[in-house]
Amino acid sequence: MSTRSDHTGNQTVSAQDQMVSGSAWMTAGSIFSRILGAIYIVPWSIWFGTFFLQANALYGKGYNIYSFFLIAAIAGVPSAIAKQVAHYNALNEYGISVRLYKRGLVIALLTGISIALLLFVGAPLFTGGDRHLIPVLHSLAWAILIIPTMSLTRGYFQGFQQMAPSAISQFVEQLARVAYMLLTAFVIMYVMKGDWVSAVSQSTLAAAVGALCGLIVLGVYYWRRRDHFRGLVAGSNNELVVPAKQLYKEIIAQAVPFIILGAGITIFQLIDQYTFAPIMHLAGNYSDAYLNDLFALFGVNANKLIMITISLSSALAVTVVPLLSEAYTRGNKHEISGQLTNAFLMFEFVMIPAALGMAAVARPLNIVFYGQTQEALGSSILAFSSYLSILLGLYTVVSALMQGISQNRRAVHYFAVGTVVKFIVQWPLVYLLGAFGPLVATGIGLFVTCYLIIHSLDVQFGINYATIAKKTNGILLASIGTFAIARVVVMVGSLAGSNGRIISFVVTAIAATLGGYFYVYMTLKSRLADAIVGDRVAGIRRRLHIH
Repeated sequence: MSTRSDHTGNQTVSAQDQMVSGSAWMTAGSIFSRILGAIYIVPWSIWFGTFFLQANALYGKGYNIYSFFLIAAIAGVPSAIAKQVAHYNALNEYGISVRLYKRGLVIALLTGISIALLLFVGAPLFTGGDRHLIPVLHSLAWAILIIPTMSLTRGYFQGFQQMAPSAISQFVEQLARVAYMLLTAFVIMYVMKGDWVSAVSQSTLAAAVGALCGLIVLGVYYWRRRDHFRGLVAGSNNELVVPAKQLYKEIIAQAVPFIILGAGITIFQLIDQYTFAPIMHLAGNYSDAYLNDLFALFGVNANKLIMITISLSSALAVTVVPLLSEAYTRGNKHEISGQLTNAFLMFEFVMIPAALGMAAVARPLNIVFYGQTQEALGSSILAFSSYLSILLGLYTVVSALMQGISQNRRAVHYFAVGTVVKFIVQWPLVYLLGAFGPLVATGIGLFVTCYLIIHSLDVQFGINYATIAKKTNGILLASIGTFAIARVVVMVGSLAGSNGRIISFVVTAIAATLGGYFYVYMTLKSRLADAIVGDRVAGIRRRLHIH
């Protein structure tokens, strides 16, 4: 395993170790945040009672629109900042990195204010005829004022390979958001017996509350590490002179593609949101309420749970960008090829067992979070979405890889091709397959985009497919074993004859524990984990007494 030296000549950790360490922090923060973002649904659904599916559909529709505006407000600046900061740090020009961050703050503040105003004032134009969405979008506009600055600061830390501040602030942000959501839902719906639309509006306002708390955490980290940053600036080469105008130009040039690629999954979800009901009305005489319920099942409920597993790949993607940027700056094609191979292997190592495991426990898991509401269809959609999450996660990773090597324009072109494919197949698939149609169309569109990107990476830098294939066999065998064990537990659990939340939770927990332990045991026993994650897993093997 190769190591690199910094500008002082000291040995630094290998790129793989940096990727693993960074991914560990980002994965932990992202997973815990996603889990919190899913667990809240249990009490939330109970307090909304018969209004739950309508409330959840409204919440999901509002968040899809908000997510698109948020990505526009953030404007890809955090990832662009992380990439450019890593670039200048690799040149020992830390002073330019600091100036880059300060210029980015100006852009973040301006875009945050302008996009928040656009969403607030223009809310009636984005509702698609659902008047209930107006107060929801108004409440979400406040979060857009805060989140760009918070996200930019996370990107700055990531550019220095400091992932802990981002991960911890992400967790605190989600914790505060969920706490506010549950408190207001309990008071409005359970205590005051109030209006469900008002309760949903307060639940979406929670995004602003959480963002403020996350920003405070980042501020504390920055204050504590200010001497460290000052020391790096003092030891800079100071050989490059980059005017402020050029810094702004670099940020914007890097940021615009991040907007499109970062919004990729959201764009596909918005296509579903605005086309599903019109297509279904042509397919049959369905009521708006029924179609809202169907949209909640595939566009909100299942999506909320699979995002837990997709967050694994998202965490990896965030870690890969600055590392690849450094290698690209040095012009080291061999190192780039190695990092690409490592990135794909780490993605497979965590994503495949997670997706198959969730598919195996889809039925009890769906009952735990959403109760008996259209249980059979909801469980089937969740299982299908779990398989689909592998493609969604792969898209997140490969688009980040392209950005890390400054192939932004090409990546946007490939995404545009996938989006066109999604549009072409959307109508016939929704017409024929109903609620499964949008999911199949998304899978086809993202498959095309991922294929084009991976082929391009292979042509330019070479991907060691032989190494990937050899280790993929081990990952697949262990993952299929995990799936089989979890399925057996679920089948045995179904003999209990109860579909209640408590029994379903117990079954899910047992299946996840046994299946997860099997995967860990097999990958440690075969030394597959060592080959992918590194030598640090030896400590886990000793603690589990695996020889």
